[in-house]
Amino acid sequence: MKKIPLRRCLVTNESFPKEELFRVVRTPSGEVILDTTYKANGRGAYIKKDEEIILKAKNKKVLERALETKVPDEVYERMITFLKMK
Repeated sequence: MKKIPLRRCLVTNESFPKEELFRVVRTPSGEVILDTTYKANGRGAYIKKDEEIILKAKNKKVLERALETKVPDEVYERMITFLKMK
């Protein structure tokens, strides 16, 4: 049986399979992107795919602390857009 990789959400502190989380990455060049492939190079942080959790992360600046850089609003907006598409 294949092992399912688990990752921890920064906001809820719960572990989930990777596919149930968004991965936000600070690339080596310092850019912050939403990683839909889960393979982008750089420091990654995971957020649960839930609009309420995304807004809570934005208000509490959880991603900014984890990635040690400013996270643009477009990253949060893109996460919410992805949720509404599904």
